[in-house]
Amino acid sequence: MAGSQDVFDAIVMADERFHGEGYQEGYEEGSSLGIIEGRRYGTLHGAKIGSEIGCYQGFAFAWRCLLHSCATEKDSKKMKALESLIGMIQKFPYDDPTYDKLHEDLDRIRGKFKQVCPLHVSFDS
Repeated sequence: MAGSQDVFDAIVMADERFHGEGYQEGYEEGSSLGIIEGRRYGTLHGAKIGSEIGCYQGFAFAWRCLLHSCATEKDSKKMKALESLIGMIQKFPYDDPTYDKLHEDLDRIRGKFKQVCPLHVSFDS
């Protein structure tokens, strides 16, 4: 009877051991794949943000050049708003992914762009 009990214990213990080993292997593989997927997602999301900021910066620089060439008293408000947008863009932390106010700053830049954009749509200057 003791021999059959040992065989039964060995079967139960093997099941627990295989379960533990399988869990550990799955956890390690999942962690590895999670890091790879996270890196891809971060790269893609970062590229989108960089492209968006670059678009705003190109807009602001182009309009600043246009306004400098034909600046009038009426354009001072436009220039002030453009300079504010450019300043916000230049202070944006491109190289710090751990910056805790990244999304807040990005939302401020988007808001400033929406404020500046209508000022430059009309060509009556």
